[in-house]
Amino acid sequence: MTKPKSPGQEGPKAKKKNPTQPTGNQRQAKKKLQNQNHKAPAAPLQKAAQLILALVNEHPKRKFAQRDFYRQFEAKDLAARTTIDQLLADLTSRGLLTKAGPQAYQANRAPQGETILGRVDYVNPDYCYVLPEPVPGVPVDELSTKQDIWVARRHAGSALDGDLVRVVVHQFKRDTRREGEIVEVVQRARTEFVGVIELNPRYAFVVPDKRKMHHDIFIRLRDVNGAQQGQKVVAEITEWDEQGKNPVGRVKKVLGKAGDHETEMHSIMAEYELPYEFPDAVVQEAEAIGEAIPASEVAKRRDFRGVPTFTIDPDNAQDFDDALSLRKLDNGLWEVGVHIADVTHYVRPDTLLEREAYHRATSVYLVDRCVPMLPEKLSNRLCSLRPHEDKLTFSAVFQMTEHGKIEHAWFGRTVIRSVRRFTYEEAQTGLESGQGDFAEELKWLNQTAKIFQQKRVKAGAILFETTEVKFKLDENKKPIELVPKVRQDAHKLIEEFMLLANKGVAEFVHNLRKGKTTNTMVYRTHAHPDPERVQNFANFARQFGYNLKVDEKSVSKSLNQLAQQTEGKPEQGVLQQLAIRAMAKAKYTTEPLGHFGLAFDHYSHFTSPIRRYPDMLAHRLLQHYLDGGAPVDPVIYEERCKHSSDMEKRAADAERASIKYKQVELMQDLAKAGKLRNQALPGVITGITEWGMYVEITATRCEGMARLSDLKMDYYEFDDKKYQVTGRRYGRTFRLGDPVRVYVKATNLEKRTIDLLLDEEEA
Repeated sequence: MTKPKSPGQEGPKAKKKNPTQPTGNQRQAKKKLQNQNHKAPAAPLQKAAQLILALVNEHPKRKFAQRDFYRQFEAKDLAARTTIDQLLADLTSRGLLTKAGPQAYQANRAPQGETILGRVDYVNPDYCYVLPEPVPGVPVDELSTKQDIWVARRHAGSALDGDLVRVVVHQFKRDTRREGEIVEVVQRARTEFVGVIELNPRYAFVVPDKRKMHHDIFIRLRDVNGAQQGQKVVAEITEWDEQGKNPVGRVKKVLGKAGDHETEMHSIMAEYELPYEFPDAVVQEAEAIGEAIPASEVAKRRDFRGVPTFTIDPDNAQDFDDALSLRKLDNGLWEVGVHIADVTHYVRPDTLLEREAYHRATSVYLVDRCVPMLPEKLSNRLCSLRPHEDKLTFSAVFQMTEHGKIEHAWFGRTVIRSVRRFTYEEAQTGLESGQGDFAEELKWLNQTAKIFQQKRVKAGAILFETTEVKFKLDENKKPIELVPKVRQDAHKLIEEFMLLANKGVAEFVHNLRKGKTTNTMVYRTHAHPDPERVQNFANFARQFGYNLKVDEKSVSKSLNQLAQQTEGKPEQGVLQQLAIRAMAKAKYTTEPLGHFGLAFDHYSHFTSPIRRYPDMLAHRLLQHYLDGGAPVDPVIYEERCKHSSDMEKRAADAERASIKYKQVELMQDLAKAGKLRNQALPGVITGITEWGMYVEITATRCEGMARLSDLKMDYYEFDDKKYQVTGRRYGRTFRLGDPVRVYVKATNLEKRTIDLLLDEEEA
């Protein structure tokens, strides 16, 4: 990482030729421009344009500031400078110049090769890739990683990770890799970064936490905003110091002492641009909503208040957005109601609440807090299906046989009154003992849920059980223990009926206008996996003795068999994680593409509108079509789907960062307490790179890095095709999924990393 240099403090340099010093021909053109500026401002400026282009093309890699052109033409008054500004704008709009900053320009070298618009993905400080942006009319699947453009750091300019850029592409003969040069930053992904400030007598700089941010940010002392040495801050980039190759910025917010719990959690929130609180106007709008339910509103709805209804949620939940009702009908069928909080009754289009919900798109669950999508009055009070309170809901109601065959489905707005709030543990106790409230209802729902699951598996659904973890925190929010979340029948019961409702809503909307124009709907889709990626995974699994069939008809069944065969074995977690990575990512879209992982032809998200914006969209669209509305324009909804998918990824990244922080803190505290001294801890290799092995410690589920450079008994070489390293001298091999033993070498809370030492003798 390059340390910034103070402007004007670059040290002595050899005198270089000034690229802005005009040649003889340029001096003549300059004279004409000066005459035009002072005598006839409206005269043609063709010669002046030629002079500017000749200047920048003589120095194609140099970025010229606007003041360079003022100096070149001795433009000292406002009229002359305005003329030059207009000229620069015209040349840029015609593609003859490229904007290199807010007030900087350089030669447009794009015509030398293919030009592509894409996103920057920094791999390390030495190079990045530019991933082409999807093009309208071109299937996303065709934009494979083979199209990514490799860019050396020296050709990346001021582009940062995530920026939208324009890159000139060149094909090099030595291999099939496309290389390029970034010629324009079209749009910054972000301008604010979290980091630690380091103060010097004449300047300061912020070292960003973000791993893919490879520049320190230069801060003038007048812009440190009271920050003290070593504090965590939020720095905003305001300009670039081209000579020092570092961005220049200002401290926007001081977060606090690095390493403190609140500071680090706020750092994660700032790093992922999560809002700390709701704007006052949004809170006021929420508070103005009346809590009483008018009789006129109840009269419009189907009344379920006399039907046995209950919720099942985690013990620490405060927002209950789904409830189940169950009763035996006179016709011999069972009626199951899946009742969902009617959030869109309260959050109306074109309101501040609506705009804020769209902006956030999802609630984010960090280790010690929730960053909600909706203000507390809505999420925890008005919309939360609390027991013994009348609540407005949007419901999917199914009539089915004793064995779970659905005979009829109804969708619409309802009013309910939950009479029991179960925690998952309480519901599980009822299932196991057959005693307590709603014991018979829970038993029937559980049996039916198992039938639904069996049908899904038979249809090709994949049942990977990934292990999640949760922390026990003390009163100071310090981690005491990390325990895996156990999924029992009570969890699966709720999951199956939520899946039923989501699938039912999607199918209902899709089939409503069969044979006519398709109704626009917000779907949750999951594409079939890329055959090449699945084949690569199958080749790797074969090393462990597992044979997978990767043809389209067999891949689901084969993956489920793998999940059963690996259960309880050291390689279970690694193989399941690699299998998940081999598959496509689920996303929101208006295209009814189906869900591969669930084996559903049509699937939506309908059941969590308190915490997911796409569910609110699904509610609105469903009601629109129930009212007889015509298909809506998909363009607007597709844009909202893309935004929701992006925000979902951001939320997942932030949640992982908070878990990683607490894992590092837990290991650090154990080390300080002397509980790890000289202990070789059992673990499993979960990742291998050319510089080391990632190992998950079995007891705490914490992952750290054991560097190859720390291994003393041999020199190990990395094989990226087999995911393994092999000793050059003795031939010992370490591969993914291997059990090993490690020592904790060091922990770093600020970077959220754990350094490990491999026990080479007992690994």
